[in-house]
Amino acid sequence: MVDKVQLWFDAEADFLEVRFSDAAGYEKAITHDAVMERVAAGILIGFSILGVSRFPKDKPLVAELPAA
Repeated sequence: MVDKVQLWFDAEADFLEVRFSDAAGYEKAITHDAVMERVAAGILIGFSILGVSRFPKDKPLVAELPAA
């Protein structure tokens, strides 16, 4: 279980980042073009979304994160 979740939002860049760990990792593309997963040693430690405001407010953004 995750003890904490860190969120960063950059309104100017329209970019949201969510991290479950402070571990060093790398960004990895997935099938959704706006979402990147953050991985360390094959474990999902976070994700980021580019262009957050472009998604409809009345339905969720759905993306599969394969490393989870």
